Amino acid sequence: MQTQPFQAKIFGADELLTIKEASDWASAHLGKNVTQSNISYLIQYGRIKKIGENGFTQIIKQELIDYYKSYNGHREVSWKDQLGEDLNWALSFDQYKEAETT
Repeated sequence: MQTQPFQAKIFGADELLTIKEASDWASAHLGKNVTQSNISYLIQYGRIKKIGENGFTQIIKQELIDYYKSYNGHREVSWKDQLGEDLNWALSFDQYKEAETT
């Protein structure tokens, strides 16, 4: 029987996701491919907190939800504030990862 890390007991196991689970959840939630590398990037640059030790990394699902809530729509609003409401956001390539547009 595999034991859960100490943090899982504090936060509740249903609130924690592995990097793979976070990647799968974000892909389904956003309707585009979010890789494990994308989730690792968010952890590495402090966008979401790392929970875990000894190579067993987890994140708090609510932090991931909050990150994507703050990200989604923010760029569109910011650009429309600068350029006006007639901005055609469909041409922004916002639905693609940077690697897919270069």
